[in-house]
Amino acid sequence: MKRLTTMLICLLVLSLTSGCWDNKELDEYGYVQAVAIDQGEDDRFMITTHFYNPSTKIEMGQSGNPASKGINISTSGETFFEAIREIPAKFGRKAKWDHMRVILIGEQLARNLNIREVLDFFSRDQEPRGTVLPLIAEQAAAPFLDVSPFIEQTIGQQYKRMETSGALYAAKTSKIPLYELAIQMCSPSNTSVLPYLHKTSVDNKAIISGLALIQDGKMVELLKEKDTEAFMMLMDRYIYGALEFPCTNETENALRKKESLEVLTFNSKLTPTVNNGSVSVGVKIAIEGTIGELRCSHLKTSKDMKQFEQRIVAQVEQQVKHTTDFFKTKKVDALGIGNQIYQRNPQQWKQLEPVWKEKIAQTEFDINVEVKVLSTGMNSGTIFGTKE
Repeated sequence: MKRLTTMLICLLVLSLTSGCWDNKELDEYGYVQAVAIDQGEDDRFMITTHFYNPSTKIEMGQSGNPASKGINISTSGETFFEAIREIPAKFGRKAKWDHMRVILIGEQLARNLNIREVLDFFSRDQEPRGTVLPLIAEQAAAPFLDVSPFIEQTIGQQYKRMETSGALYAAKTSKIPLYELAIQMCSPSNTSVLPYLHKTSVDNKAIISGLALIQDGKMVELLKEKDTEAFMMLMDRYIYGALEFPCTNETENALRKKESLEVLTFNSKLTPTVNNGSVSVGVKIAIEGTIGELRCSHLKTSKDMKQFEQRIVAQVEQQVKHTTDFFKTKKVDALGIGNQIYQRNPQQWKQLEPVWKEKIAQTEFDINVEVKVLSTGMNSGTIFGTKE
């Protein structure tokens, strides 16, 4: 009897908890792929939300082309939350943020307002993922959501691929997920970087290259491609890429002025030292790679190879020095030197922190680069079509 009673109670409990009382249908939501945030009048937030359009490939538009996979909805508000609450009234669906790929922040907003206020929602709400990629967009962010993707289904996914591949294979930019940006912004150095989305001057196409330097929550400077490449080296984030360096004897043909090395392995380390209040940083860089192109060198002996490697060393040292000089001039600790000092000696950092910008401007960098060419490739160490 006791066993029967227990079974009846269990069945009663199960009947009360069954059903679809909390069911949410797919057509109640719009799945966000990207969002663009700009500064409007009276510092209002202008939000453009890019939704995935689940139409099939057989659905055709008026022009006979497949229906667009992206839909843009524009809203505004004094706060970000107010702006996104307006989406259901315009779109007919509630925005769902857990499939979002990128967050585009307009450059005008990033220079004038603290981006902490903009990104607070994405770190506080349970739907957005910490792996979403924030970017700074040239001038205004919204127009970049009108760009048609090359191969991906939505422009949000296209920008994610561009940032990831640009950082991995070319060191043209850096991949910074939202959770890593949060760590950078609350670090002792109080400096972070974000990839820069802009239009090319040649064909006016969207490209992600360079880095926006963020200090105290605002964009202060723009790091161009060559300095970005050196920054990736200094931060030990350089994975694959091609290093170009000039020929020793210039020729009239511009194509013959540079040769290249394809990087296979790269390692770097920054070691800050504080002595009587003065800061110096030791920089050690080790590069291994194979020859990418030869236009003026003939590598027949070990001596030729040594001279070839020294040309690469000189080029990398010059490039790194240019970038460190840029940081010193702008008084920006983008390399996180202060973070290392704080981790090793918090009391020492406490003394340096009030005058840290001045200390960065006076920091000495001791740069040491080692290069090893592992192979000349399938061809010998001579230019294509010439005798060995």
